[in-house]
Amino acid sequence: MNKAKPKILITGFEPFGGATVNPSAEIATSLHAQILDGHKVVGAVLKCCFGESIRQLKRHLRLIEPSLVICLGQAGGRAEITPERIAINIDDARIPDNAGRQPVDSTIVKGGPAAYWSTLPIKAIVTALAARGTPAAVSQNAGTFVCNHVFYGLMHALHARPGVRGGFMHVPYLPEQANESEPSLSLAEMTEAIRESISISLKNRHDLRVGGGQTH
Repeated sequence: MNKAKPKILITGFEPFGGATVNPSAEIATSLHAQILDGHKVVGAVLKCCFGESIRQLKRHLRLIEPSLVICLGQAGGRAEITPERIAINIDDARIPDNAGRQPVDSTIVKGGPAAYWSTLPIKAIVTALAARGTPAAVSQNAGTFVCNHVFYGLMHALHARPGVRGGFMHVPYLPEQANESEPSLSLAEMTEAIRESISISLKNRHDLRVGGGQTH
């Protein structure tokens, strides 16, 4: 009997804020069922909703049992692909989520730590993407909307899953979303960048120790 391939979970979000497309969902869908470095990729799209998004994520973790998890989100206005450094235990929404919820100064996990570090090699990812000509930068935090909500929920869940690494990455608008003054990247370029990020994460259990890179 053939041994099942180890799995990688890649998540994106459904469109939000009145948009009809979300690049993170398109990337996750594009990568679904691909085999990368001997691992099968499972792509999933989460609700852009506080609470439900983490419940969906936990179901995927339980059913898939991945060895690596990268959650993706849209960061309109950013010009680069940005791995996030830290998830913080706070929801503070500027706009309502897709269920109309708009928490203010609300903890994500009561009694949980103030923050979790990403366990992805974020600087190695940025270095590799920049070397291939893809705009990339480390981001210090993922904000306080549903992206950070899922990032924190992921890292809290992985705290009970030793050996499983994960983190969050933001991607820019697609060209069809951006106006003339807003930066964007094509779906093909972003998908290839996330594919490269998966490969770098599998090959590097420890991050580069370099400073002075561009950050958000």
